[in-house]
Amino acid sequence: MKRILVPTDFSPQAENALKVAAQLARKFDGEIFLLHMLELPLQLVGTGSAVGGGSHDLPEALFFMKLAKKRFTTILKAPYLKDIPVHETVEFHQAFEGIMEVSKKHNCDIIVMGSHGASGFKEMFIGSNTEKVVRNSQIPVLIIKNEHQVFNIDDFVFATDCNLDNKHTLNQALRFAEQIGARIHLVYINTANNFRTSEEAETCLKDFVKGEDFSQFTFNIYNDVTVENGILNFARSINAGLIGISTHGRKGLAHFFNGSISEDLVNHAQQPVVTFKI
Repeated sequence: MKRILVPTDFSPQAENALKVAAQLARKFDGEIFLLHMLELPLQLVGTGSAVGGGSHDLPEALFFMKLAKKRFTTILKAPYLKDIPVHETVEFHQAFEGIMEVSKKHNCDIIVMGSHGASGFKEMFIGSNTEKVVRNSQIPVLIIKNEHQVFNIDDFVFATDCNLDNKHTLNQALRFAEQIGARIHLVYINTANNFRTSEEAETCLKDFVKGEDFSQFTFNIYNDVTVENGILNFARSINAGLIGISTHGRKGLAHFFNGSISEDLVNHAQQPVVTFKI
C-alpha cells in the first residue's frame, strides 16, 4: 500500500478516509494522491486537469478550481499529514471515470473513500458512481464511514460463496490482512434459497482455502434470512473491525452477491468495508 488514492469532496466523511489513508501511508512509507472531481457541465470546460495540466479560460471553471486549491491548502496543513507526501489534483471529469483514470495513471495500490453510512455516498458520488467504483475498480477499495484515531483492525470478516474461480480474491484478502495485522474470519452465509448442510458448507470452505495455512483463518457458517444480513450480523457477533467482500464488475457481485448487495452492504455496515475485484 505504497500509493493510495483518496477521492475527496472536502466533507467530514472524506476527511475520515484521508485520516485512515494517512495512517496507512505512514505505516508503509507510502504517498497519497488526493483527488477532487469537478463535475461541471461539459459545455463549460474542456478536458484535462486543473492542477498540473490543462487550461480553462472560463470564469466558472477558474472559480471552482481556485476554490478547490484553497481547500487543498487548508487540509494539507493538518497535523496528521505531516511529513507524508501528498499529491493534490483537481480534475474536470465525471467522478467514476476520473477516479479510474487517476488510479491507473499513478499505479495506485488502493482507493480509500469516505461514506455517509446508511444515507449512501450522497456528497462524494451521485447516483450510480459509488456502485461503479466498488464494482469496477481493479484495485482494492476501502470504504471508511467514521473517524479512526487509530486504524487498528484485529478481526477481519471475509465473506465467500466458496467459488474456486474466485480464489484469487482470498489471496488478496490474505495479503491485506497480513499488511494490517488482522486475523481473517472466513464466513459462508447459509440462506433458505441457497441452503447447504453444515458438513457441506464446512467442506466447501476447506476446499476454498486448500493450499493455504489453515491457522490464518477461522471457519464459520452463519444462517440468516439474507446474505447481507448474515454478513452484518456475523461481523457484529464477533465485534469485527472490517468486512471484506469480492466484487464482480459489471455483472454485480458473484453468485449470492448480486443485485445491489455491494452498495447495500457498504452503506449499512458500521465497520469499514474493503472490496476485491474478481
